[in-house]
Amino acid sequence: MNDTPGIPAVKLNNGVEIPQLGFGVFQVPDDETAAAVTSALQAGYRSIDTAAIYGNETGVGRALAASGLPREELFVTTKLWNSDQGYDATLRAFDASLAKLGLEQIDLYLIHWPTPARDLYLDSWRALERLAAEGRIRAAGVSNFQPAHLRRLLDTSELVPAVNQVELHPGLQQAELRAFHAEHGIATEAWSPLAQGAVLDDAAITAIAGRTGKSAAQVVLRWHLQLGTIVIPKSVTPARIRQNLDVFDFQLTDEDMAAIAATDRGLRTGPHPDRFN
Repeated sequence: MNDTPGIPAVKLNNGVEIPQLGFGVFQVPDDETAAAVTSALQAGYRSIDTAAIYGNETGVGRALAASGLPREELFVTTKLWNSDQGYDATLRAFDASLAKLGLEQIDLYLIHWPTPARDLYLDSWRALERLAAEGRIRAAGVSNFQPAHLRRLLDTSELVPAVNQVELHPGLQQAELRAFHAEHGIATEAWSPLAQGAVLDDAAITAIAGRTGKSAAQVVLRWHLQLGTIVIPKSVTPARIRQNLDVFDFQLTDEDMAAIAATDRGLRTGPHPDRFN
């Protein structure tokens, strides 16, 4: 897969490449999703992130089909919902997602949450291993897994997750988790990369925005990119969709990165993975 012009690719641990900046559709109603994804594709995004629980895989599929873009230029991620965990249930859920998206292969399939109280993620992972071996998914990964969940998975399977998609932004920087990923060759992907706007008024970020002539959101997205994180901002506004992509013409200094690092405050906008089922 070639880089989208201006968007670098991250090579995953199995050699598959994913654009470092993609487009997320969390909380976008299905009847609005096709228009939002179409705007994103027209702006230059080639990586689209959805999930079964979002209820908008059909809308994503409509936009992909209508785009006229070659399949090999697109990178599509979707996720297994908690109630579908378990070996056989995972395979059925995957087939359902594939049909809604109108695709023959998913680029990245993720277990959405570890749901430790259900204790089925190892069975679900075996199903993802099968899907990967059969070529129905190009890469298998997880989402919202903590180090303890990852260690258990690594101890009981041969396939190392290509990606762990987690809540990550300046207010919740996940240093321990990112270090674990780096040690084991797992790529870090950020959902809620702007903390739903909660970090955009931080003095350190607004100061950098003022100096660089960029928006606070663009500064935060640039921070993610320079950390090496894969990032999937969401918007339904065409102007904001384009603006979120306009982050490759400036650099944050070491001092900027240190100033943003100091804003970490353990701020979660979503549930804690150890308690969400």
